[in-house]
Amino acid sequence: MKKQLILLVAVTAIFVTPIFAQKGYYRINNGIGITGGLTKFNIITDNFITKQGNGFLGGLTATVDLAHKPYDLSYGMQLSESIVEISGRPTMASTEETFVEYKVFAAQLAFLGHIKIIPYHFTIDLGPMVQYNSKLELKDKEQKGYYINNYENITAEDIANISRFNVNGAIGASAGIKNLKLKAQYIYGFTNMLKKLEKQNLDTTGGSTSFKGNQSMIVLSAMFSF
Repeated sequence: MKKQLILLVAVTAIFVTPIFAQKGYYRINNGIGITGGLTKFNIITDNFITKQGNGFLGGLTATVDLAHKPYDLSYGMQLSESIVEISGRPTMASTEETFVEYKVFAAQLAFLGHIKIIPYHFTIDLGPMVQYNSKLELKDKEQKGYYINNYENITAEDIANISRFNVNGAIGASAGIKNLKLKAQYIYGFTNMLKKLEKQNLDTTGGSTSFKGNQSMIVLSAMFSF
């Protein structure tokens, strides 16, 4: 991920000089935005009982301010670490419910349009994202032998190997002054994050033999641009 961040800085730096459009000769202002914020992450699924967890996010964005258009454009990358909790039990026969905490690391490449409701002060933001994420990493290694509820024989470590590449859609809003914006964003995963579990030869006794889960992420952040 460090190499990806360095590459993004290099690419965006190339475009941070003002240019002129060929048609109409009006000025297009380009810039870089630095973002930091908090996340709320979950996996929407009928296979498991999940609970939304907290996390954090940081990223870089190249912005294209189209002065004579009702929208602006941006592209960039953000890195996040989030928590999701999945209901389990300490032993196979136990009736005690314990939520197993997993960490998920993700790198998201986004191309967004920003509809100008109030130019330079308030926009509606939406567009696609391509995501590369880690496996589900147990926060507490001692829970790896816990059993996952809704299934009789599946353990916490059995479901770690989720799909690594996913396609998302993002929608949100930005408000503030020209160089500082507060942002709220909802990211939904169009692809099935749990599809890869069907290739793990898991013992699905007690539950569904097919796996389906979609990412749900809320991001609250601030962006400083220059």
